[in-house]
Amino acid sequence: MLVGRLPALALALLCLGYALGAATGWGSRPLALFMGDFGLAGAALAAALSCLVHGCTVPGSARPAWLLFGLSSAAVALGNGTWGWYEVVLRTDVPADSPADYAFLPFAPLAVLGLLVLAQRPRGAAGWLCLLLDAWMVAGSLFTLGWSLALGRAAEGDAGDPLRLALGLAYPVLDILMVSLVVGLRFRRRDGNRAAVHTAMLGLAVTVVCDALFTTPALRDGYHSGDVLDAGWFCGSLLLAYAPWSARWRRGRPSREHPSAGGTPRRRVASTFSALTPYAAASVCTAGILYNALGGRAMDRVVIVVACTVGLALIVRQGIMLLDNLSLAQELSQKEAHFRSLVQGSSDVIMITGADGVLSYVSPAALGVYSRDPEELVGSRLLDLVHPEDADRVVGEVRRFLARAQRLARRLGHAHPRNGEPSARVECRIRAGGGEWLHVESSVNRYRDGLILNSRDVTERVRLQAQLQHNAFHDPLTDLPNRALFAARLRAALVPRGTDARGDGAREHPYQDGAAVAVLFLDLDGFKAVNDTAGHQVGDELLVQAARRLQATVRSGDTVARFGGDEFAVLVSGPLGRLRVQELAERLRHALSEPYWIGGAELGVAASIGIAFGPVAGGPDAPGPTEPAALADELMRDADLAMYRAKSEGKGRVVLYQAAMRADLDRRRELDERLRTAVREGGFALLHQPVVDLRTGAVTGLEALARWRSASGLLLTPAEFLRGAEQGDAATRFARWLLQQAVAQAAARGSVGLAGEGGRGGPGAVPVSVRLTAERLCAPGVYETVAAALRDTGLPPGRLVIELARMGPDSSAEELGRRLAALRRLGVSTALAGFGAGSGSLGALARLPFDALKLDRTLVLEVAESSRARALAGHALRLGRELGLVTAAEGVDQPRQVSVLQELGCRHGQGLAFAQPLDEFRLRRALARRLYPLPRPLGQVSARRAYLSAADTRPGGRPSIVGPHGETAVPPA
Repeated sequence: MLVGRLPALALALLCLGYALGAATGWGSRPLALFMGDFGLAGAALAAALSCLVHGCTVPGSARPAWLLFGLSSAAVALGNGTWGWYEVVLRTDVPADSPADYAFLPFAPLAVLGLLVLAQRPRGAAGWLCLLLDAWMVAGSLFTLGWSLALGRAAEGDAGDPLRLALGLAYPVLDILMVSLVVGLRFRRRDGNRAAVHTAMLGLAVTVVCDALFTTPALRDGYHSGDVLDAGWFCGSLLLAYAPWSARWRRGRPSREHPSAGGTPRRRVASTFSALTPYAAASVCTAGILYNALGGRAMDRVVIVVACTVGLALIVRQGIMLLDNLSLAQELSQKEAHFRSLVQGSSDVIMITGADGVLSYVSPAALGVYSRDPEELVGSRLLDLVHPEDADRVVGEVRRFLARAQRLARRLGHAHPRNGEPSARVECRIRAGGGEWLHVESSVNRYRDGLILNSRDVTERVRLQAQLQHNAFHDPLTDLPNRALFAARLRAALVPRGTDARGDGAREHPYQDGAAVAVLFLDLDGFKAVNDTAGHQVGDELLVQAARRLQATVRSGDTVARFGGDEFAVLVSGPLGRLRVQELAERLRHALSEPYWIGGAELGVAASIGIAFGPVAGGPDAPGPTEPAALADELMRDADLAMYRAKSEGKGRVVLYQAAMRADLDRRRELDERLRTAVREGGFALLHQPVVDLRTGAVTGLEALARWRSASGLLLTPAEFLRGAEQGDAATRFARWLLQQAVAQAAARGSVGLAGEGGRGGPGAVPVSVRLTAERLCAPGVYETVAAALRDTGLPPGRLVIELARMGPDSSAEELGRRLAALRRLGVSTALAGFGAGSGSLGALARLPFDALKLDRTLVLEVAESSRARALAGHALRLGRELGLVTAAEGVDQPRQVSVLQELGCRHGQGLAFAQPLDEFRLRRALARRLYPLPRPLGQVSARRAYLSAADTRPGGRPSIVGPHGETAVPPA
């Protein structure tokens, strides 16, 4: 601040020093002459150089004006230098018509041109006419006054010398013209040159005033160089020298604009003075006439003519202004009506408040939006309408907005912001006429010393947003929390009290002190049957009733959520022991198992519940630092595992999570990945076991059996490994691979020159059986794989038999029947394998289309020793024959079993009594032999059967060579 004012202070001190020196006569006559001549010349030269340098460096339209000001000051410097040459150097008086007079003469015209360059151009013909009239009135008035005071007598004294008369009148006339321009014109006051223009005009005005004083005979006759009058010229030149750089030195000073003005400057004094200029000029002209009239002097014709023209110009200008005012008033009235219609017709409520927050205007829309009369609202405080809970927030928002607006105003000064005035949006609740609270969104802007608010009712939008947010975290059917909200509440329950929620790792455990967190997963057993039989609408009503029962059973602080379908979850947190949580789970199970009455019908479902406990803080199982999100996911997975274990153990029970469940899951995942890898990388080998006609010993078929090729090259039958292949996408891939390989190898055996004599089928043209479970047969893509394999290999469909190993649930019987019928239409034979084991075999025979029936090895195992087993096997074989099915038995490992099955009428047999599973080389050699020897009567066993019996280590005579993973090794052929 102080640095910016140093040049101005130096300028003031310099002018004051010169004025004191001139007032004291400078102490000596030579010094007075030197300071009065060369001192003024130096000041004018400084002004010339300053304006010329600034004019050469500054861009824009103001450049010519500063160059002209520099040239005018150079003329003054030349005139003062010439004057000093005479008085100081030559020590003579200045001649009457010296070159100095001609040097001073260009000052006024050049300055006038500079002022014209800076002046604003009028808009329209009326503006130009008013400008000319104003200029003439100012010039005529000053000329009238000057003629009356001095110019008239000077003209009379120089009447005999026209040149002296012209020079004598040129100075005052040009000065009068310059004053007229300064007074009458409006200059372009940009932010960058406003201070410079004002300073330059002040310097020129001081110079003109000194010229006017010098013109008077009283001062001119007694003037000498170094007089007090020189101080005025000195100050005017220094002001003009300071003017170009004043804007830079003043930069950074705070704006004097009032903050409430909204960036629009207040009405400038200069504008008011310009409007009063014509009337002031007329007053000056009147004063000149009165001076002559009251002084008893004769009225000069020049004065009368000029005064009349000034009066006429005033009348004309007043008429133009009257017409212009009428036009402006009409335009203003139209705009006011337009904006009034916009405000009154707007659906938004527009309110204006003062600095004290009192409403001074409320638009008529308040009656429709707030149900309140706008006239009643005017004069009340705005905060009285706002909800008490929102008042502090609204005040804070408005204060931040005003502070931001003031900072922007200080930074931009008088410049307009590029993006318009700053505004703020505030949402609050406002009381309506009926007493209810409306959600209102207001746009706040500054208006003079107060605020203007444009408000609209957004109650419906707020309600819709709240409803959408509620729907995003709640189930649409039961209105319970969904999985996302349940997970969020679980994470919140796992964050200990008094810890940093930012998760900086400072906490020792993720649970609250002394608090337990338990997650219960619930699944409704039998709900799908309700949906299938009673319909989905009834099923939805059952889910709603189940949700109400769950909410009525748990505590008020617990969370009940629905994850989808018939799956629910309960979050229990607090100082509860595991026993109480188990008791709660039992109550939930009983509540869900109670009968449901819907539409006058009684329906029933059960519930399987899995529980997972979060470790208690400070307990032996309390974990280390862990993120709540990871712990929440882990707890939900554990509860899910426990729930599925409850369903697999018989449903309708509560099961606690155990660590072994996660180990089982990891093991199943590992087995599934091993299966995928084995299928992808050829880790399986396909063996075939012959099926023998028990009447003739001939090979009538083959069963394709997959074996796993271990890392040591052994072919093992990993029971656990294959059980892992019974579920999931990997199991379906394995089934497709088995079908493709079996069909491809069967087609290859039938086309390698094995045709029999006389065109009969060769030994390789025997059917091949592939055993699948019901789930795999109904899996997507399996039927298409069979059809594609038959088509691509050319194998006759009659040489492929699909054996159904295990029946699925009754709900899949219909789909299974369609798949079997489609295979039979394709020409593929079907067989029911494993008959006599498990459940559903008799129902399958009654409902599904089969061509053959194969006894399970559990019936064949003791058929030679147990009469009970023999009776069961005999009835099963007789049932198959009566149904027209081809009968067979698997697991025929002993000769005595062969004899008993022959007596019972079994058609085919398969087992170690004939051959073990064979690779392709041994299989072709066995097929070339065609016949297997049948056993002698009971009690006589061949040497081969004796070898097999000697290798038995388990009851039943089956060999057992156990591998490292519980696999059974295949003995050599």
